[in-house]
Amino acid sequence: MLTFAFKRLLTAIPTLLVLLALAFALIRVAPGGPFDAEKELPPEIEARLNEAYHLDEPLYQQFGRYLGGLLQGDFGPSFQYKDYTVTELISAGFPVSLKLGGLAMLLALLVGLSMGTWAALHQNSRTDHAVMALAMTGISIPVFVMAPLLILFFAVQLRWLPAGGLGDGGWANLVLPVVSLALPQIAVVARLTRGSMIEVLRSDFIRTARAQGLPQREIILGHALKPALLPIVSYLGPATAGIITGSVVIEQIFGVPGLGRYFVQGALNRDYTLVMGVVVFYGVLIILFNFIVDLAYRWLDPRVKL
Repeated sequence: MLTFAFKRLLTAIPTLLVLLALAFALIRVAPGGPFDAEKELPPEIEARLNEAYHLDEPLYQQFGRYLGGLLQGDFGPSFQYKDYTVTELISAGFPVSLKLGGLAMLLALLVGLSMGTWAALHQNSRTDHAVMALAMTGISIPVFVMAPLLILFFAVQLRWLPAGGLGDGGWANLVLPVVSLALPQIAVVARLTRGSMIEVLRSDFIRTARAQGLPQREIILGHALKPALLPIVSYLGPATAGIITGSVVIEQIFGVPGLGRYFVQGALNRDYTLVMGVVVFYGVLIILFNFIVDLAYRWLDPRVKL
């Protein structure tokens, strides 16, 4: 296990380097610059700014300087948020995104696993068709449509919940953004669970458990659920990282100061260091969650050889 974990971590290093190089090159070739504004700066001031932030150096030298800072845990200063470093902005935005994304993924797992299992146990029945119809609806309707509808119904008409913002951080402010984030994930998890559970329930070891007279609850929870979770776990690796750092639309609609909102503002303002910092952070999360998924496979199914 330790050898496998060490090898997986070693493969993450070239992956991150390729990600860094591509992101660094793409953001530099994009039109515009971090100091472009409606009012054009005098050439001498722009030259001094470029010199201060080392933007007048060749790209390979800038890339080497950036890698040297990363090795020391320094993401560099933000070009647009003058009084903040990128590390401070990520530290401020990530807890908000983590809270929203974590609650949304937890809700998606609880509801999606229950719906998918129930549909699999009643395959081809009206219940099964109804659950899959709801799942397809959740997948088909984008979040930028569903979120305003939820605001219109629960905040404007019924006035049960706040329309946006985090307020004091109470649960009432979290309900609508969390539900909006969770709905597509609930649909995907439900469909994956149904398909996987149907396949597992047809396995020989499940037939043996039924022949021994075990109750249905024990068969599902004790024998079928763990192997049925394998495709869901595979999906949850990148999905969890994406929902935590990529909830851009939800954060914009509800006015939540999360990591995704900083990424959008950084891209619009050509804030090179901020965009690079979020990309690196997101890449590390993807690799970390996929690493956890690989380790979880062995626990869920001992037949899987690392």
